[in-house]
Amino acid sequence: MSRSLVFALPLLVLLALPVLALALGTSPAELWSGLAHPAFMPALALSARTSLLSLAIVVVFGTPLAWWLATTTHRARRAVELLADLPIVLPPAVVGIALLRAFGRRGLLGDALAAADLELAFRPAAVVIAQALVASPFYVHAAAAAFRRVDTELLLVARTLGATKARALWRVVLPLAAPGLLGGAALAWARALGEFGATLLFAGNRPGLTQTMPRAFYATRETDVQGALALALVRAAAAVVLLFGLRSLPLGTAAPPGVRR
Repeated sequence: MSRSLVFALPLLVLLALPVLALALGTSPAELWSGLAHPAFMPALALSARTSLLSLAIVVVFGTPLAWWLATTTHRARRAVELLADLPIVLPPAVVGIALLRAFGRRGLLGDALAAADLELAFRPAAVVIAQALVASPFYVHAAAAAFRRVDTELLLVARTLGATKARALWRVVLPLAAPGLLGGAALAWARALGEFGATLLFAGNRPGLTQTMPRAFYATRETDVQGALALALVRAAAAVVLLFGLRSLPLGTAAPPGVRR
């Protein structure tokens, strides 16, 4: 065993021990009980719908932003990068309060939303907004890194052969950056699935309406500890499967930060 790994053992133990305790502390019967819990399926279905919708929003609007960050030399780039990083460093509770101040009934856009007969706070739309906000940095940075690793001369060659800029981006850049984009999308989706604090404050915890898997676990913990442990184990298992899937991707030169083969 190398010396560096010996010095890393305390951190490795810290990383592995909670997951091991969760797995060993839940029997198959208790796991099945958690799967059969009345809060499980509605929360799972809501998490699936909202996280996929938030991921679609992040990919559609985050891809052009990532391309701009990867290719521009504009002096505003650092400010835009700072704005894109902000959801990572802000506590989730602060993000939730900020969303309420922006989109709540008494928020910055409250009167405009009321005039349009729209209400976002404490609705499923609030879950999607919160998830998209906290997940966006993971995709944007991975996509920007993937775009930076694409040889720009290939784009110039495509343009000289008569392709429009849009067609060259679609047929040359996106396929080359696709592994990195896919890895970033997977990380963003995982972050959206695990979002708790911002959605709790902005969307509430209404079963069947705004209660996603993390909040179902939190609510179940107060009345059924074993059921909550089973729900937590299911969520942890999904995270492990997702990480193994990411490690198996042929990420090549467009790998997102922190994800390698």
